Amino acid sequence: MTMRRALPLLIAALAIQLALTLPGAAMRPTPELPLLLLALVLGGGMARLPVAAALTLLAVQKLADLGMVAALGRPFNIAADLPLLDAAVRLLAGSFGGLAGLGAVLAAALAALGIGGALWWATGLWTRPATGRRAGIALAAAVGLALLPAMTPRLENLRYASQRAGLAAATVAALRDFRAAAAQDPMAERPGLLGAIDRDVLVIFVESYGRASFATPLYAETHRATLRRAEADLARAGLAMRSGYLVSPTQGGQSWLAHATFASGLWIGDQALYQAMLASGRQGLFHHARRAGFRTAAVMPAITRPWPEAAQMGFDRILAAPDLGYRGPPFNWVTMPDQFTLAAADRLLRGQDGAPLFAQVALISSHAPWVPVPRLIGWDEVGDGSAFAAMAAAGESPQEVWRDRDNIRRHYRDAIDYALQTVIAYALRHADEPPLILVLGDHQAAQGIAPDGGRDVPMHVIGPAALVERSAAWGFAPGLVPPPDSAAIPMDRMRDLILQGFAAPGIAPMERPAAQGRSSPSPTTTRTEVPS
Repeated sequence: MTMRRALPLLIAALAIQLALTLPGAAMRPTPELPLLLLALVLGGGMARLPVAAALTLLAVQKLADLGMVAALGRPFNIAADLPLLDAAVRLLAGSFGGLAGLGAVLAAALAALGIGGALWWATGLWTRPATGRRAGIALAAAVGLALLPAMTPRLENLRYASQRAGLAAATVAALRDFRAAAAQDPMAERPGLLGAIDRDVLVIFVESYGRASFATPLYAETHRATLRRAEADLARAGLAMRSGYLVSPTQGGQSWLAHATFASGLWIGDQALYQAMLASGRQGLFHHARRAGFRTAAVMPAITRPWPEAAQMGFDRILAAPDLGYRGPPFNWVTMPDQFTLAAADRLLRGQDGAPLFAQVALISSHAPWVPVPRLIGWDEVGDGSAFAAMAAAGESPQEVWRDRDNIRRHYRDAIDYALQTVIAYALRHADEPPLILVLGDHQAAQGIAPDGGRDVPMHVIGPAALVERSAAWGFAPGLVPPPDSAAIPMDRMRDLILQGFAAPGIAPMERPAAQGRSSPSPTTTRTEVPS
């Protein structure tokens, strides 16, 4: 066989090799390459379609893994994650503009078509080698022998594909188990739950607030100082506080999984489980609050589109972004600053006659891209949000910030600090008639931004001492800075701890297995921190 005739076949073999050695499986050649080449030569046109399709799916899965690991710290699960594609595009469009979202869709489509087209061309050459079948077999064998010294001893891609298929199958099986667990709720008929609470309750989620605020030196220096000052200010105002850690079901995004895990008492680690929870009829924290006589609400400034799922979560009223009355400009993806969100919750929900309020409030100023970072203003200046216009136009653009990892981290640190300052200022504002405030992170930022602390997130309980002290039974320590050796409670346990921890006098607590409804064990978490 002449080199001129062999060269196209070698280039085609290289294309197949690249699909087999993409990051996500093995970087080294595997015995699959010569086996596939031989299958194409011997199988001809009948082998081309299945081989090209399998290689294309394999390459796309690996690229999807790369994106998911970078963003959420886990591989792509085709049985659970397809609905996230729309959310990812909307996030890009909100942060970097509509053209960026459209460009991402086109780039992904072109990449998939390009990969498929290249592999279709490559497999076509090997199904009908111009030099004949015998020469093709000889060349495939020569390729195998040439790569033999660098080959892994196992069929790594076959193992990789088997693992991903197993993950999808396990997800489907977990959905069946999850539905059964959702139907078995020991809290469903318990009397007196939440009966000790005589005031409004606010469950405030702080976006991307994780244990890294205490474990990563760059963040800990700033956030600890803010919280230590807040401890003194809150104590002078007559408020008590306790803090601990929870384990979130997600990292880097998908805040709604954490919200649902916290409220439902079930471990919701992916979108498929989230959908199963919605369909299960599970009575969550807000259903129980409604049954206990509270008005229930959700304040969700990140929701800009219809949210029909909310009707199944126990909320009497939903305040999405358009309902909050914000007339200032957005902060890139962030629709409004946290201070406005809390002021709007006061204006639209609190201070009304009748039943007390039990509300979920999502604060999003600390959501990526973390630019520009707002600053606190006087509460009487908040108005319709126009006062934030200059802040929304200040500072670097997301494109400028995201060119430099250190700059991203500085902006993330400052955004979290703003969110903490805002929550503390809100608690101090209402110190004379304090609500019970439960403040927690929804998840850690992506691992490249928050490398320390695993999936742990802080939780703070702020309010009257008689209520706050009940959280001591959960292992929460006094103050706003949890001890470095604090063990983290799986977030799915919090529904029952809250329901029973604030039950009316005389209601005996019921033990509940920590792993009920969990599709997989909580991840191991890191506990190394910066000393106070």
